[in-house]
Amino acid sequence: MIKILIIEDEIPARKKLRRFIEELDTSTEIVAEIDTVDYAVKFLKSNYVDIIFSDIDLLDDNAFEIYRQVKVFCPIIFTTAYDRFWMEAFDSNGIAYLLKPFSKERFQKAWYKFLLLRNSVFDENKWMANLTELIKRNLSEKSYKNRFTINTSQGIYFLDTENIIFFAANEGVVFAYDITGKKHLLTESTLKEIEEQLNPLDFFRINRSEIICKKYVEKMERYTKNTLAVKIKGYENYLKTSQNNTAAFREWIEK
Repeated sequence: MIKILIIEDEIPARKKLRRFIEELDTSTEIVAEIDTVDYAVKFLKSNYVDIIFSDIDLLDDNAFEIYRQVKVFCPIIFTTAYDRFWMEAFDSNGIAYLLKPFSKERFQKAWYKFLLLRNSVFDENKWMANLTELIKRNLSEKSYKNRFTINTSQGIYFLDTENIIFFAANEGVVFAYDITGKKHLLTESTLKEIEEQLNPLDFFRINRSEIICKKYVEKMERYTKNTLAVKIKGYENYLKTSQNNTAAFREWIEK
């Protein structure tokens, strides 16, 4: 019997995982379904499981905080809408990285990888090398948005993504700021929609309202104990990282 832990804060996503797991031809037991970092830490300190299916953006914090607080010895299959966290997955026992919405076929491939690792001699170096190559290949095959369409009363024009220093959401609308500091009203309505179209190696969401471009970051300063003030080329004001995103931002900016 394979004991499974699901860490996921979206009810539809949990239902989808349960359905896929129930359709496997392996004897399994879902021992718990958890939606917060705090509960996951408490559970893992006193319970053992064979594998974890883990979302990353949870109700109270980033899921990697779980694995910083608790040493986990079982493999983890990450399920997330964001592809910018794949390097951190390597440091947290990740064996697969399923981007939402993922298909049953992709789920089964990840599951078979787990079974293969479980039934063979564990070679960490080989595992890490294979996983790195797999995810890099997936990222290279994905196409990202090269330019955004801007609608105005005078007509339509295009803004190249490479000329955008950051994106900002304000009162239900999203703006793109270019290298001259000019802002452009986008047709997209949410930052999440924008984020999914950007290369995670080039762009990072530093807080709920702003996504910045790495090549235009001039300098960083400590703002509070757990946040940073970031100076963007071509923009006068500093942008601030959120507490939840500061650690991941520091890792991203140094790559």
